[in-house]
Amino acid sequence: MGTIVEVRGLVKRFGELAAVDDVSFAIEQGEIFGLLGPNGAGKTTTISMVSCLIDPTAGSITVDGNEVATAPGAVKSTLGVVPQEIALYPTLSAQENLAFWGQMYGLSGGALKSAVAEALELAGLADRAKERVEKYSGGMKRRINIAAGILHKPKVLLMDEPTVGIDPQSRNHILETVKQLNAAGMTVLYTSHYMEEVEYLCDRIAIMDHGKIIASGTLNELRDVVGGMDVVDVKVTEVTDCVLDRVREIEGVKQADRTDGAIQVLTPSSGSVLGKLVATLESEGAHVTSITVTEPNLESVFLHLTGKSLRD
Repeated sequence: MGTIVEVRGLVKRFGELAAVDDVSFAIEQGEIFGLLGPNGAGKTTTISMVSCLIDPTAGSITVDGNEVATAPGAVKSTLGVVPQEIALYPTLSAQENLAFWGQMYGLSGGALKSAVAEALELAGLADRAKERVEKYSGGMKRRINIAAGILHKPKVLLMDEPTVGIDPQSRNHILETVKQLNAAGMTVLYTSHYMEEVEYLCDRIAIMDHGKIIASGTLNELRDVVGGMDVVDVKVTEVTDCVLDRVREIEGVKQADRTDGAIQVLTPSSGSVLGKLVATLESEGAHVTSITVTEPNLESVFLHLTGKSLRD
């Protein structure tokens, strides 16, 4: 269907810090494109430049044929933006907030009323439309935050960490909303540090770390980076540097690191490694409480490329 967003050689410096360092990617019309990386990777800075909020130090951005540098007004009319921070007025109701933002997009009269009603329905909050936003839960605020970004039916929706700090029910609602919007033809640029969300939603993914894209492709293409190795997650009572070093010395262990109170191991043959792994950990006084073996995922790709957990 053609490229609708193209980012070329994008750089953003804050003094000596390169928050975004020579980033390039293209998003095809109608796809969900994910930017995955830990906090501080440069995802928000990238999205802020695409949305015309901050100027790049170098590089170029084209959205639907318009350059951000020369035609920011045309770019903004194409975009819907769902920022990481809640962009709502707490003392206004959800309905009043959406009516305000709809007017900012140039909607009025019947078109505005219809857009607000549709957005409230999409957020699943039509029955609480007249309640003040300050009385909403965190998840409800996130859902209205998204509703505000799609009132004008943008061609491209930019979503920056839209599920941070919310309950599972609201998170699932948001993920299904993204799927629904995309099925209706909306292109989505979705940033997150939650690999499960990106795996579930995205057609293609770019992994960012320290301002750079370190890998990109479909989920299967990224899994191939690991070379088909098994991922072994071992929950233990204690993980010290000494324990980790001993695990790395085991024959067949290609990589090992801490992750969420466990040790994650990459190995081409989990069957031949498990017995030695358990014996080594027990000999070091690290009691094993559970072991899980899975196929490669984005967490293992990130670990393979950087030597650290995505959640570090």
